[in-house]
Amino acid sequence: MNNPIGIMQGRLSAPRGGRLQSFPWDTWEDEFAKARDCDLDGIEWIFEEPAGENPLLQPEGRRRMETLIRTTGVRVPCVCADYVMEYPLVRVAGSELDRRVAVLRQVIACSSELTIPIVDIPFVDASAINDAAEVDQVAAVIASVADDAAQAGVTLGLETNLAPRPFDALLRRIAHPAVGITYDIGNSASLGFDPREELDCIGRWIVNVHVKDRVRNGGTVSLGQGAADLPVTLGGLRRGGYAGPLILQVARDGDEMAHARRNADYVRRMLDAEHVDA
Repeated sequence: MNNPIGIMQGRLSAPRGGRLQSFPWDTWEDEFAKARDCDLDGIEWIFEEPAGENPLLQPEGRRRMETLIRTTGVRVPCVCADYVMEYPLVRVAGSELDRRVAVLRQVIACSSELTIPIVDIPFVDASAINDAAEVDQVAAVIASVADDAAQAGVTLGLETNLAPRPFDALLRRIAHPAVGITYDIGNSASLGFDPREELDCIGRWIVNVHVKDRVRNGGTVSLGQGAADLPVTLGGLRRGGYAGPLILQVARDGDEMAHARRNADYVRRMLDAEHVDA
């Protein structure tokens, strides 16, 4: 299992405003060299408000991103559209929904220009799916942009709060080759899902993995300190032939680079350990 190991953007900079995750407006360029120095393969880009100011949507910003990717060798394997956490694609209709979907189409197009292969769309927390009507809306919205993604060479990775079988049913309903799953190990552990059941049910849809640990019904903690069964999960991914990125979306520690190195080493040791196949 020789998956590229990356890190969520902002995890190599001091947190902004006490937030666990946010776009590092002042230091995003520096993080490419920092990721290289931490022996990381990539950075998952964060797209959030103010959306129009994000370098991803600006021609000069994309040129600078392209230069940094080329000169450091650190790729951007995916974009995390945290924009939809503030402006969900559920519980909204009409012109406001159209506006939000238009922003998503921009993200897809700009990701394609930089050959970023995955756009993560989170349906968790404020954007969580709460009932059958919202499942219907998610299916319709994602189906409406799936062809655009396919033509752009981009895969949409849905991250949801759904249990394995309903999540599988949603993907079967959309039934589009440009739509898969971003699997968040920590979020699933917090919700009490069994990783064996999850991977058996939805493993074939997984296109991106967030490596994180959380306590049951609680927040993010250091890897190995929460409810996530990382040996079982990584072993299941390995047996299923998952070859995509493993993105560190870990708890904060203060010394961000040293913490990133320790977490990357932790994941590599687990991937190399004999018990990962257990």
